[in-house]
Amino acid sequence: MKPKIEKIFRAPYSVPNGLQVIDEGVWIVDQITDRVALVELAESSNYGVTKLIRDVPTESSNTSGLAYGDDALWLAANGSGSMWRQVRHTDANEGEILKVDPQTGQTLQRYKIPDGGGTHGLEYDHYENGYIWVETLKDKVLHKVRISDWSVQHTIPLPYERAHGVVRFEDGIWVVHTSDRLIVKLDLEDGSELDQIHVPAEYPEPHGLSLSGNDLLYCDATSGWVVKIMF
Repeated sequence: MKPKIEKIFRAPYSVPNGLQVIDEGVWIVDQITDRVALVELAESSNYGVTKLIRDVPTESSNTSGLAYGDDALWLAANGSGSMWRQVRHTDANEGEILKVDPQTGQTLQRYKIPDGGGTHGLEYDHYENGYIWVETLKDKVLHKVRISDWSVQHTIPLPYERAHGVVRFEDGIWVVHTSDRLIVKLDLEDGSELDQIHVPAEYPEPHGLSLSGNDLLYCDATSGWVVKIMF
């Protein structure tokens, strides 16, 4: 697949590593400060950014993934934030998923990554309520997790290294593989590859991923750009 790719605006943070479109705008998380901003999804200003609606601190750390569901933000804490800032007592020792109040940033619940280790991406399942998809880096798999008891219900393999953003579709699930500059659509049952998008080197590197209408949005933690992929 060769869709149109277009840079649309810069994130309000220097290292955006997860984003999620909602009706009000788009949530973006910073990997260094672990703050989350809700910004307008609109044409950029002369400064290359859009209007900031709300900005909240969180107890996440080294955040590498963001989702929204059940009226909450879900943040992928990929271990301690010591690489980027002073350690906080709330930092994760290894990978965790935090359920966070989007108004205050208060942590509502913390969950361990299935099988331990780190994570770079997650997706709240809007087709099957009560489930969330979580990457496990050390095993290179994507788990479908039932939130009520945090039990793994299904697992599919990931085809490439360094998986990041995840987006569930009705007939498959898109997963970013950053180092390969690929966004790959996988079968929900066995993980077989259904389609792929290659992001050429002249465009920002894909990290976080979100559905935006009929299009996809991704953010680049290295350049700060938010980019649209139009089918």
